[in-house]
Formats: sequence, structure tokens, C-alpha cells
Amino acid sequence: MGAATLATAIAVLVAGAPQAAASESPAAPKAPAAPAVSAARAATTAPSTLDSLARFFARDGAVARAKSQPRIEGATVPVYTLAPGFVADASGADRAPIAQLDFLASKALSADGQVASVWTAHTGGSWKVVNIATGGDETYYVAKGAKKLAGGTVFREPQIDAWYVQRGARVLPLDADAERAVGARGTTVDAYRERVHKAYADKLPGSQYAKKGEAGGYGPRSDAAPPTDARPADGARDAVQHSATASAGDEGLLTATSALTALAALVALGLSGAVALRLRRR
Repeated sequence: MGAATLATAIAVLVAGAPQAAASESPAAPKAPAAPAVSAARAATTAPSTLDSLARFFARDGAVARAKSQPRIEGATVPVYTLAPGFVADASGADRAPIAQLDFLASKALSADGQVASVWTAHTGGSWKVVNIATGGDETYYVAKGAKKLAGGTVFREPQIDAWYVQRGARVLPLDADAERAVGARGTTVDAYRERVHKAYADKLPGSQYAKKGEAGGYGPRSDAAPPTDARPADGARDAVQHSATASAGDEGLLTATSALTALAALVALGLSGAVALRLRRR
């Protein structure tokens, strides 16, 4: 082979390598616009939300409500969840995003050191607080993912309560549940797609599984109809719901959102005018 021919062959191989990597990379999920984040932040820091947080931190006599002094710390961040479209895209030909935006989260702190996550979602034409969850998983894993794979998409696979970060053709684990699923060194997008397709594709909207009303897989996607967890027993432990007596300022605070599990959504629909308190599995 002549030098010119060899150079041409090398050039073709080099040019083709990025395209091959890109072919298995899903499209980036839709990110919230800056005005949306600002509106969500305003809802999170509103006096009525801080009052709800004070009651949340004071539950079970943990601290006197007047002394809880809740505050919001750090940025309000987008929280993504494994997307049904990605699960259904068996070949990857559609380049469906690996995850979809579920809600925005902010870290809340109490004077006695308690941590909570405040969830906001766009519902009823505006951004509202829809849930208060113990712990700060959402903001913690977003920050951890940014350090592990800068510019990646941090997302949760709710069926096994696993957190990952994805960029390009790689999916890396961020917690123990994710490591058990894809290994400590992570996996490729194609391999991850194959795994979740096998696990959940028969539980997508329109499937017999969904039509039977099973609490698993994914439910129809809308502001009022959230995707559900595929493990009913674990989902029940993950989403034990409690209610706090609502004041007039809490009217409309709780709305079923795409981020709630099946159990949480069902309970939430019966708690109009109250704040849902989601206690995480530890």
C-alpha cells in the first residue's frame, strides 16, 4: 500500500471513530430553562414553604417548630429519571434520551442538622412545591455526578433506586445499587439499554402489565400520572407517606408529580391541601 493510500485509510478511520461513538450515544435530555429554575427557586424559598419545612423538621418532636429555622442551601438542580422512551428503544436507533426531567430539587437544612429535599414541579400553570423528602439524595448525587463525569446527565433508575451519570457512550454508577447493576467501572450506553429494555420494556404504557394496573414499570406520562416503580414491595418502603396538617398558606402545595412513585401518587391524591413527607429507605 502506497504512502498516500495509507494516509487516506488512516484519515478515514480517525474520522469515523467519533461517529461510531456518537451513534450509540442517546440525545441529551431536555434541560429546564433559566426562568423555570428561577420560578422553582422562588417557590422553594417562599414563606409558606419554609413554614412547611419547619413543621416537617419538627415532626415526632425532633426539634421545636419555632427553633427549626429551616433554610435553603445551594443551587436548585434538575432531577432526571430513566425515560420510558429509552427503555423502549431496543436498538438505540431513535437515540432517545436516557432520562427525562422529573422535577427540580433544593437542599433544605434545619438548625439541628436535619436535611431534606424540596421538590418543585410545573403544575397548574406554575412552579409549585410538590414534595418534601428526608435526606438530600437529589442534590448530593447531582454534585457527585458532576465531579465524576463533568457535563454528564445524572439520573435515577427508580425501579432499583439506583443513581448514575451518563455522558457520551458511558454510564457510570454513583451508588451501591447502581454498582450492583452495572459494575463499579460502569458500562456502555448500549449495554445499559439492553439491560433496562429486558427488565422494563414489557411494563411500558399500553402493555398488559400496565393494563392490569400493576404497581410497576412505567405508567402513562403526564403531570398527574407519574411513572411507577417496578418493585411494589420496595416502592412501598421507599415512599412511605405521612401528612402534615395544612395551614391556609399550604393550599395547593401537594400535587401528584411525575417524580412520585405509584404508592406516593395514590396517597398524594388523597391528601389534598397537605404536604407529602417521603421517608427514604436507609
